[in-house]
Amino acid sequence: MKPALSVLDLAPVPAGGSAAEALRRTAELARLAERLGYVRYWFAEHHSMPSVASSAPEILIGHVAAATQKIRVGSGGIMLPNHPPLRVAENFRTLEALFPDRIDLGLGRAPGSDYAASRALRAVDGVRFPALLSELLAYCGQAEFGTDHPSRQVLAMPQQVPLPPVWILGSSGASAQMAGMAGMGYAFASHFSPAPAAPAFSRYRESFEPSAQFPRPHAILGVAAVCAPTPEEADRLATTMDLAWLRIHRGEFLPLPSPEEAQAYPYTPDERIVVRELRQRTVVGDPAAVRARIEEMARDAGADEVMVVSNLHGHAERLRSYELVAGAFAA
Repeated sequence: MKPALSVLDLAPVPAGGSAAEALRRTAELARLAERLGYVRYWFAEHHSMPSVASSAPEILIGHVAAATQKIRVGSGGIMLPNHPPLRVAENFRTLEALFPDRIDLGLGRAPGSDYAASRALRAVDGVRFPALLSELLAYCGQAEFGTDHPSRQVLAMPQQVPLPPVWILGSSGASAQMAGMAGMGYAFASHFSPAPAAPAFSRYRESFEPSAQFPRPHAILGVAAVCAPTPEEADRLATTMDLAWLRIHRGEFLPLPSPEEAQAYPYTPDERIVVRELRQRTVVGDPAAVRARIEEMARDAGADEVMVVSNLHGHAERLRSYELVAGAFAA
């Protein structure tokens, strides 16, 4: 059985381009994804990273939902420790009111930033994630405040608008059981996590309790993919992520390098070892090879859906990558 396909967009900023341009291009990719049959289009939340323009997913969700007609649009995710739960509830109830039955609320416990940015955001420790989630749900009538809770009289407006389906994001499996017991969706970030997804998905399904929004468990696997007409072209385009990942590994978040810059970079022997290891997290190849590998990953993990992230330097090449992946699965 073929997994459903979706898109994860970080609004990547290429070297020589601008963050504003990257943001404006999100609508073009979303409209293409809708035409190609992708199920949903999610935005990540990252802060203080010159390589990523997606720092305000809720704004981009509204922008893309208005530019499309039926594709689901959501967050992958809102990093809940960065935000007061009431504001998240209000933002996503408002989005749901404007675009009924098209919004997803994906929530994560990671900061999506470094220490300095987390401090600037007044972020709280991720260990408070369960309490923050309970508070968010209580504002929307999906959980209860204690009788002495100071916020028990607070309303998350607009009222009489349901909170969109809630998804819990994970990269280690720690949140899988929580998502299952709460009757929520679960998404695993294999596109950057070295941890295997299968144990997390098994834990999620074993603990799953049906809910109104999720009568059945639904597991999404995040996959980084670079697809091109030939294996050689795909490998060349993927060198952008080779160098970008190496820099991230060193704590550097520069705009995405071009393949020419990446191929000219003087890797040390130790850096080449790191790059080879990091490349294993990305599916690279022509359409047939990419489809075969994604199907294998989804089958081994037990995923219902695959969310593809393609961070390429060239906008045209990035659009083409998503088009080729969709075409391969439609064949």
